[in-house]
Amino acid sequence: MGYTIAQKIIKAHLVSGEMVKGNEIALRIDQTLTQDATGTMAYLQLEAMEIPRVKTELSVAYIDHNTLQAGFENADDHLYIQTVAKKHGLKFSRPGNGICHQVHLERFAVPGKTLIGSDSHNPTAGGIGMLAMGAGGLDVAVAMGGGTYYITMPRMIRINLKGKLRGYVSAKDVILEVLRLLSVKGGVGAIVEYSGEGVRTLSVPERATITNMGAELGATTSIFPSDEVTFAFLKAEGRERDYTPLSSDEDAVYDEEYEIDLSALSPLAACPHSPDNIKSAEELSGMKVDQVCIGSCTNSSLTDLLTVAAMLKGKTVHPNVSLSISPGSKQVYTMLAECGALADLISAGARILECACGPCIGMGFSPGSGGVSLRTFNRNFLARSGTKDASVYLVSPEVAAASAVAGVFTDPTTLGEKPSITLPEKFYINDNMIEDPASESEAESLTVRRGPNIKPIPKGKAPEADLSSKIILKVGDDITTDHIMPAGTKILPYRSNVPKLSEFCFTVCDPTFPERAKAAGGGVVLGGQNYGQGSSREHAALVPLYLGIKAVVAKSFARIHVANLINFGIVPMTLECPDDYDLISESDSFEIKGFAEAIASKDRVEAVVNGKKIQLKLSFTERQRAILLAGGLLNFTKSNT
Repeated sequence: MGYTIAQKIIKAHLVSGEMVKGNEIALRIDQTLTQDATGTMAYLQLEAMEIPRVKTELSVAYIDHNTLQAGFENADDHLYIQTVAKKHGLKFSRPGNGICHQVHLERFAVPGKTLIGSDSHNPTAGGIGMLAMGAGGLDVAVAMGGGTYYITMPRMIRINLKGKLRGYVSAKDVILEVLRLLSVKGGVGAIVEYSGEGVRTLSVPERATITNMGAELGATTSIFPSDEVTFAFLKAEGRERDYTPLSSDEDAVYDEEYEIDLSALSPLAACPHSPDNIKSAEELSGMKVDQVCIGSCTNSSLTDLLTVAAMLKGKTVHPNVSLSISPGSKQVYTMLAECGALADLISAGARILECACGPCIGMGFSPGSGGVSLRTFNRNFLARSGTKDASVYLVSPEVAAASAVAGVFTDPTTLGEKPSITLPEKFYINDNMIEDPASESEAESLTVRRGPNIKPIPKGKAPEADLSSKIILKVGDDITTDHIMPAGTKILPYRSNVPKLSEFCFTVCDPTFPERAKAAGGGVVLGGQNYGQGSSREHAALVPLYLGIKAVVAKSFARIHVANLINFGIVPMTLECPDDYDLISESDSFEIKGFAEAIASKDRVEAVVNGKKIQLKLSFTERQRAILLAGGLLNFTKSNT
């Protein structure tokens, strides 16, 4: 039996475990990346492990999230990351150089290599044939220190692409169609692999759009072959030496297979408040639009923005619409300027933002009250934009540009022939905003700079012999990490200050939660299906730990979040009977006799909830049991080194 692309890379990087679906495996990691919203905590953890120098082939620290500097906090964090990178052997991408995934795709991603990053959209690099996965910052810190990365061996999903995209239909519409087919839960425990004749018609940036938003499927990652299209992209970046052909074997076996005819697709949109709430642009045509945002790690490539510029050339943004454009990297920004496309965007009335995540994470450009915002981003979770009552739609750059001019939701296929764009054979190369680390000898004398907003990491504790607590919060299905630990301009600056950050925990669901949790000394959280979907932010586990949350009970968990809970010593348990969720109420008493013993050796445990007996599953590997018994991965790593 042959191997899939992902299985070939896993086999080449396997440190321990068997490549059997559902088994825990350990992988050697070639590269890591962090961004500043998660990076400060990751480097505090690296320092806590007392590891003087990163041991990966390449590690890069990016500044792209917290770039609005309304106070000292973000600037201080940037300086901390810059100095810790210089001292510990990482490259440092300065503010303004671009969004981590776009820059990494351009300058560092290598087919056949492994990459983990403290950002859930790390699978972007799968567009170049890399096994790239999102992870919590602590897992990334361990990998930087030379440790292995543990995952459950995924099942394999194949999506066969045939035909060719027509006119105003784009790669964004491909991934929206996949989300329509599979839902935000459909990729959980799986790697999604793209194949078929249609693959050859997609450029690397288009492939990267698809793998980037594959994170919304809940998938471990997504990946494309490495082929002649990949080689052309790497050659344009001056990196043809990094090329390796990579494809699946003809007799590779997949657990699920789907087929999408690219030529039959039409422009789509994800409606509020979930990436899988899909409708066609035609169905939404005529809806008044207040705001359009183009950019993010999903759609900020040169291809995307040249297309937008061509559509806006000689036109003016509708007077009732505010249009923002965020180039994905300094490379893209410079090339737009050199070819004149930037002037076309400015002339049309677009507001050009810096090369950063910006509005995608609620960092500025929030919609007005009750506003309709069309965004080329990857998530439209409730309140993520910074405006709780806004309606956010996820669309392609083509739909975004057409709607910005018309002032209403517009299907661009009604506009006639799409303007043609020409990509250069050679891209603009200038890495002057990427700093190299100091040599080992120079590093010894360097001082890491720490601002007053940077606080110590909360430490987990070993579980109690018996758990006696209360259900402190009950939430529903598809609770995201944005629900648990919101982002935005007011909150992100406190990512390195957990005590302050705790004031915002779960406030999207219940504004009184932080105060109640502190008064009660913590408790247990009850959730529904797919609890913790979305971002890789470990703060969604770290802050509940600080507030005294001892366990989370849910119908099911998202992959990265359940790993983060375990990493910080919070025990995730699933309901053996999902219907028992309806028997449990907020403020119910919650008791488990022999709690620590169950964590150590049992697959199931009985909880007594307000006098009712509820059966819970403990789906842990032996390594995860040891981590929980140690009170988290940091304690476990220290005691085993």
